[in-house]
Amino acid sequence: MKVLVTGATGFVGSHLLDLLLKMPQIEIHATRRWASRMTLVEHIEGVETRIRWHLCELGDPFSVDGVVSSVKPDRIFHLGAQSFVSPSWGAPETCFRTNVMGTLYLLESLRRNELAATRVLLPGSGEEYGDVPEAELPIRPETQLRPVNPYAVSKVAQDLLGYEHHKSYGLQVIRVRAFNHEGPRRDCVFALPSFARQIARIEAGPAPPVITVGNLDARRNWTDVRDMVKAYWLALEKCPPGELFLIGSRQILTVRECLEKMLSMSPKKELISIETDPALVRPTEPMRLEADVEPFGDLTGWTPEIPFEQTLRDILEYWRSRVSLERRQP
Repeated sequence: MKVLVTGATGFVGSHLLDLLLKMPQIEIHATRRWASRMTLVEHIEGVETRIRWHLCELGDPFSVDGVVSSVKPDRIFHLGAQSFVSPSWGAPETCFRTNVMGTLYLLESLRRNELAATRVLLPGSGEEYGDVPEAELPIRPETQLRPVNPYAVSKVAQDLLGYEHHKSYGLQVIRVRAFNHEGPRRDCVFALPSFARQIARIEAGPAPPVITVGNLDARRNWTDVRDMVKAYWLALEKCPPGELFLIGSRQILTVRECLEKMLSMSPKKELISIETDPALVRPTEPMRLEADVEPFGDLTGWTPEIPFEQTLRDILEYWRSRVSLERRQP
């Protein structure tokens, strides 16, 4: 089986490679951009010997078609995306070029190369549902979409392109919307890694004992990324093409509760104060992204295995090691 991973050098992609490298029966292909940093994957055992790397720019249809036509994959995990919400307000065209046009180029390449049997995973986001009223919780696939940022709109478009290509051309598109997933290796522009980095810097000194935050009151389903990539594998193997499934754990916490749990793991917890930075507060923020994840688990047998407290601890340990390395460098 030939498996192609787009966006393989990113946060989720690196953890998916960890999983795929444990499967000796598959041939792994992965894309990276000219400007891609290999920092997250360079220390993964087997990353150079078992993975066949392809240079690919998702915004270039010829680049995308070149990879698809040469590999002719049996499975595709389409993880290549602009995945951070905040920049999508400042550069929506970049977000759409990558998330929407990149997906269109991939699907069109599958169509032109007559790869209708190739199963392709299009991971969406809980952000697509936007500001859901309390009375409509938990979120289900049919819940009305109310996206409140350009990133979410781009993911809606990506998902609908997949549905349309499944209906129009019979492509084996697997549609999922993944709710919040976290773990080590995530960039500190995101909330939980940002908290962990700030705690680590305070512990290492001499940073002032203050953590700056944005909105802490949003509620989310939280899943460890290492469980999420297992869900992605099961989705490609077991979910019917064209149908939509929501993926996430049953662990629902506010961002504030996540921060409090992480602070409890620090020996400096009694000294640390929290301050809101207006620059970190988004123009709009979905306050309730809580999904009904039972159907996916019932179909695939997937159950998250890693307690979220362990996820938070692993994030904190990752950033402790990063901060320690930063301090040793000249």
